[in-house]
Amino acid sequence: MFKKILIADRGEIAARIIRNCKRLGIATVAVYSDADRQSQYWQTADESVYIRGTYDRESSQDLEKIINVAVSANCQAVHPGYGVLSENAFFAKSLKAAGLFFIGPTADVIALMGDRIAAKELAVKARVPVIPGNVEALKDGVEAVSVAESIGYPVLLKHVTVGGRNKGMRMVKSQVEMEAALKACCRETRKVFGDNRIFMERYIEQSRHLEIQVLADIHGNVIHLGERDSSIRRRFHKIIEESPSSGVSWELRQRMGNAACNLARTMGYVNAGTVDFLLDEHGGFYFLGMDTGLRAGYLLTEMLTGLDLVELQLRIAFGEPLPLDQAGVVFNGWAMAAQICQALPTTVIFHGKSRELTRIGLVESLNNYPVKGSALNIKFISSVLGHPEFAKGNLTTAFIENYFKGNQPSSV
Repeated sequence: MFKKILIADRGEIAARIIRNCKRLGIATVAVYSDADRQSQYWQTADESVYIRGTYDRESSQDLEKIINVAVSANCQAVHPGYGVLSENAFFAKSLKAAGLFFIGPTADVIALMGDRIAAKELAVKARVPVIPGNVEALKDGVEAVSVAESIGYPVLLKHVTVGGRNKGMRMVKSQVEMEAALKACCRETRKVFGDNRIFMERYIEQSRHLEIQVLADIHGNVIHLGERDSSIRRRFHKIIEESPSSGVSWELRQRMGNAACNLARTMGYVNAGTVDFLLDEHGGFYFLGMDTGLRAGYLLTEMLTGLDLVELQLRIAFGEPLPLDQAGVVFNGWAMAAQICQALPTTVIFHGKSRELTRIGLVESLNNYPVKGSALNIKFISSVLGHPEFAKGNLTTAFIENYFKGNQPSSV
């Protein structure tokens, strides 16, 4: 096993990685900035290094600082945490150049999944269903209208590059809206990404957003750990997440899981990853993209399977084979999580024997949540959890728009 690693993330996930490393006998190095002075994660590491100011995990210069710290501290590997750095191909490539191991897939794979069109082409190669649309950047508004008419309105304009907090994404309902929407997407993406490449997919209404957790080792073994339903969203950002999904049967879970595993095998994926699908009202599912690492929702998957995904990440990175096959994955109960908006976003999670007991338990947890600062969306989340249609499990990505339009806190 690795003797020493640097954790390049902060907060809950950094603390979690440090705890796992202590149990496995791995020394840890944490980095922190001015914004993290009140946090405890870096105080629990074996070593901690202060980076002056508030460093930006998307800045190449600040990433070089992290790499220099890892080299100076004689680390063997770097764990990116989840989110930004786990999807940064430049970071993974720079670590390799510095002689450090990136705990995640290769830089080439990260870059591939960071390009929505390339990822879609790979999904087609892996025989994974994809959303109807074009597979190259739109040339102009005339072509955009032509593509939209061929696949049918409404459509979704998307920027080719993953990230940017969904900048460059617009839903278009008719030809009249197309020119203004396309121009707005181009302006946003030029500012955020430095280019304005936009492509189009059909907008699937009344759909669920599902995430399939996959694990793959260097020996060719790939398994899935079921789905998480993150359909309850506002402006593309999840608010409530649950696992399993009330809209997924055992047979559908196997088909989606197999599709996610086929995608991982086709690209030679290694370590933990999250494959996104849209599920339509007729039971058809379509590939959306893949995050090359963990997401905050991994905790739900851990509760259901009893597996420690952070430990498995470390063991896979060190070259160990997966300790179980697909038949060895067992699901237990139900889990739900709510995203609380405050200075540092917080996740409240509850695990129960059934969906209804879990729903009630999460509401009670929110009622007893110690409000600090501006946790403004607790009452709103409780209202969603208490809605009759949510209780029935009738979820779609338009749930909040359908049932709470005009009745949402600005912080959600």
